[in-house]
Amino acid sequence: MNVKAVEGAERTSTNGSALSARVIGQVQRRVVGQQYMIERLLIGLLTGGHVLFEGVPGLAKTLTVRTLAESIDASFQRIQFTPDLLPADVLGTVIYEARTGEFVPHKGPIFAHIVLADEINRAPAKVQAALLEAMQERQVTIGGTTYPLPDPYLVLATQNPIEQEGTYPLPEAQIDRFMMKVVVGYPSKDEEREILRRMSGPDPIQVSRVTGPEEILRARRDIARLYLDEKVAGYILDLVHATREPAEYGLPELTALIEYGASPRATLALGACARAHGFLRGREYVLPEDVKSVAPDVLRHRVLTTFEAEAEEMTAEDIVRRVLETIAVP
Repeated sequence: MNVKAVEGAERTSTNGSALSARVIGQVQRRVVGQQYMIERLLIGLLTGGHVLFEGVPGLAKTLTVRTLAESIDASFQRIQFTPDLLPADVLGTVIYEARTGEFVPHKGPIFAHIVLADEINRAPAKVQAALLEAMQERQVTIGGTTYPLPDPYLVLATQNPIEQEGTYPLPEAQIDRFMMKVVVGYPSKDEEREILRRMSGPDPIQVSRVTGPEEILRARRDIARLYLDEKVAGYILDLVHATREPAEYGLPELTALIEYGASPRATLALGACARAHGFLRGREYVLPEDVKSVAPDVLRHRVLTTFEAEAEEMTAEDIVRRVLETIAVP
């Protein structure tokens, strides 16, 4: 790595790690464990990338997102997705005011800094499609008028495993809009014991505001300036291209298992998440380990498998793992 590009790192290296410690410390006053999920949430917030969480109900996904919003003093809205939900229930609509004789816009719950789309895969495709403009363009059109969304703006969605009854797979175009897909697991036995102790108290646990939208936006600018060496950039490109042409990277056995590899959006997301990962560790440069750490979350939902992979019980997660094991780290 070019060492001259990382001069001055020690001078400002505490910014990212200090911000991380403040926010995570507040979230963990209510949420026991789930360090991985909390950090991925913070990476999404600091890069402006939407995050999709998958896990069974009851793993504190909603509580974590709500607590994060409180700790950064951001507006928060939770939308419970159901099979009978309509696009207007999410985006808003135009209402006739009898008193004035005019049609006035009524903005929906999507107008908030942080929007939690709870159980997003329980809603029909037309509602999921209604989120596309908001997620990609950061704006919403109501009655022919376009309204900008708050900045920072982040959609955090939870979904139940596809095998559960009453769930619908997300369209490929929408799932690609999520920067990361994070799989949330069960807490350990010791963590669950602490959950039992902490949540049995008579009073709700309070959290403090430790930062604000302005500092988040400043952190985003700092992250965008983090140094990314050419060798690390090459590593990112190799990982993404190995999902498209695996035979060229020594993985011919994966060719018949991959229908579509990761898109160029995955390349951009992998670079942004790696920068944020390094920033949260107090560095002004990106290491290959940053890329490798976030790669499963960035790539697992962007690799579409074939029927042959399903027959061999090979998931996209397995394919991404093989790619990471094979591609040499610079």
